Amino acid sequence: MTTQPSPRSRAVRQEDLDAALLLLDRMGLTAADLATVPVDRPPAPTFAEYIPTVSAAVTAGTRRVYSTYWNRILAHWADWPLTKPDASDVRTLAEHVKTHVVRRSNARGGRSAVEHLISALRCVYRYAVDDGLIDEADNPARKVDKPRRLPTTRRAIADRRLVEINRVATTTGDDPELDTLLLRLHTETACRRGGALALRPQDLDPTQCLILLREKGETVRWQPVSPTLMTHLQRHAQERNAPQAGQLLRYLAGRPITRRRYDYLWERIREHLPWAATQGVSTHWLRHTTLTWVERNFSYAIARAYAGHNDNGGKDPGTTATYVQADIDEIATALAALTGEPHPLAIVDGDDRV
Repeated sequence: MTTQPSPRSRAVRQEDLDAALLLLDRMGLTAADLATVPVDRPPAPTFAEYIPTVSAAVTAGTRRVYSTYWNRILAHWADWPLTKPDASDVRTLAEHVKTHVVRRSNARGGRSAVEHLISALRCVYRYAVDDGLIDEADNPARKVDKPRRLPTTRRAIADRRLVEINRVATTTGDDPELDTLLLRLHTETACRRGGALALRPQDLDPTQCLILLREKGETVRWQPVSPTLMTHLQRHAQERNAPQAGQLLRYLAGRPITRRRYDYLWERIREHLPWAATQGVSTHWLRHTTLTWVERNFSYAIARAYAGHNDNGGKDPGTTATYVQADIDEIATALAALTGEPHPLAIVDGDDRV
């Protein structure tokens, strides 16, 4: 129960306030003057001094995404203290990044680069505010809007085009076995590249045909896979000597693959398939393809869960999404229909299992 202050206590506080205002008036000051008194802070560090501190504090995924843009900031502002840039400086740097972006087949005029630059700068200033180096009101990155995201040009790939992609992967290149495994993994699970690269032998559950995916935002989820894919993942790990706690996907010599393998794979596919080169087809198109199929043949809720979007930081399109989350059995059922293979967790005739 909240205790209401007595009339006497309210009167005392008012009297104290009146006395304080009188004292300020005699000193030639106002209450507003007190609010403008500068906070006694040490000199702000330079970007060259502070960015390494932020880089060491963030997650590996955040560091990978932002490091390129932190390097851009250092190239222009390395010796500047954090307090020097204003909103105009941020816009000038953003325009420079936009006009000097590496041109790719799926480029959107540098908009993505500007978005990532501002996000990387906001990350630096968020830590600076938390460390008491600046006030939030003095954060210049917050005063510059990110460019509005354009609708994606990615779409589901037609079945006959998927056949062409897999044909190129199996008949060209220096490691067709690895490339076809990558394509099947992404087609079945709709996982991102980061999830595939983070996969370890210890993340395989062959009894229930599940793999543990760790993707962006530090999300972790068990994802159903077909018995065929599970067999090939286990064989790949064994034949290429992947340690239980190490990366599963490896080159023939046993070295872990990197994102460069994906670049090599899709460069080769685009070289042989002009339509793929024209449209800039990439691994993420496989994610679009699978999730579109799941949504059309099952439901939006199951497609969300299949994508790992059951909890995406409060960005749901509506309150109803809270009540229509799909479970892993429904994902397994969709996978079984997609692959034509039975799955241990798939729903058959109500609550029965295969």
